[in-house]
Amino acid sequence: MKEAANLELYFENLMVENIGSKSGGEMGGGVIISEWKDIPVELLLRILSLLDDQTVIVASGVCHGWRDAISWGITRLSLSWCKKNMNELVLSIVPKLPKLQVLILRQDTPQLQDDAVETIASYCHDLQELDLSKSFRLTDRSLYAIARGCPNLIKLNISGCPAFSDTALACLSSFCRKLKILNLCGCVKTASDRALKAIGYNCHQLQSLNLGWCDRVGDEGVKSLAYGCPDLRALDLCGCVLITDESVIALANHCLHLRSLGLYYCQNITDRAMYSLAQSRVKNKHEVWESVKKGYKEEGLTNLNISQCTALTPPAVQLLCDSFPALHTCSGRHSLITSGCLNLTSVHCACAVQAHRAASSLPLAH
Repeated sequence: MKEAANLELYFENLMVENIGSKSGGEMGGGVIISEWKDIPVELLLRILSLLDDQTVIVASGVCHGWRDAISWGITRLSLSWCKKNMNELVLSIVPKLPKLQVLILRQDTPQLQDDAVETIASYCHDLQELDLSKSFRLTDRSLYAIARGCPNLIKLNISGCPAFSDTALACLSSFCRKLKILNLCGCVKTASDRALKAIGYNCHQLQSLNLGWCDRVGDEGVKSLAYGCPDLRALDLCGCVLITDESVIALANHCLHLRSLGLYYCQNITDRAMYSLAQSRVKNKHEVWESVKKGYKEEGLTNLNISQCTALTPPAVQLLCDSFPALHTCSGRHSLITSGCLNLTSVHCACAVQAHRAASSLPLAH
């Protein structure tokens, strides 16, 4: 196998450069390597950790010993470099990697099919992170397979997967209850109030959810998230045009650790929502203090996108900005985003005001 022969030479160079040993020589501890198959598993895995994922797959074909070592030693794999035949590669390689915990299958062009995901679910029961973004060809079969086979899933990215139904997502949430990070951006058919109610009921550890451009999402779904997922830290509702102040008020009252909130183009949001967010810090100061004592970082919003929320007025947004010092309008930090809201140009964070005053106090050049 030409790739395997080239790989042996590549490995020998790596050993010389990084470990200081040559094939056929003596290593530390008196271990003699006469053939490549004699490399200790620990050393092989150390060398493999220096390589890209494509080379690791080639290495699995060098000999049975290497294949077995890789099978039990590799816990993370990305196949995003594969521009064609990714489905066939998953079908052939995944059964040999039962210890996988992280699998990245992000695609530029749709390749994956349901049989590949079913294979993943059949063999990788320890999987904690799975990225299937832009998998246009996948159907509900894939979500049902993940639900049955990957109960330890913590992070799932199915953004840009248009065919999944809300029924399948609700089913997955009832089996994958350890989910902390879920990306549903662009999954218009998948993300509905019904699905969000199931997530709120089942996934109490959820910390980050991207619902960008899921325009079927309404207040009932977001309120279910707020009630059921109190540890929510980041929520992207950009383009969720149906939501109103009721959603934001529920988040302000129940998600005390919320750090990032995206409301781009949510034009039903009014000052009432901004005042609710600002007042939540005062209203829940006891709970916030208890959270800080338990080890949470400083509480409060650090990112807020209210671009195109044209109903908002300067007094309400300025109060919010003053309530959360980590929200910045100044150049370079810009964590309070108000693009398209021409009536909010007078809103400034404290450091932007200070910088303006300092600039104004400088003597004029002669």
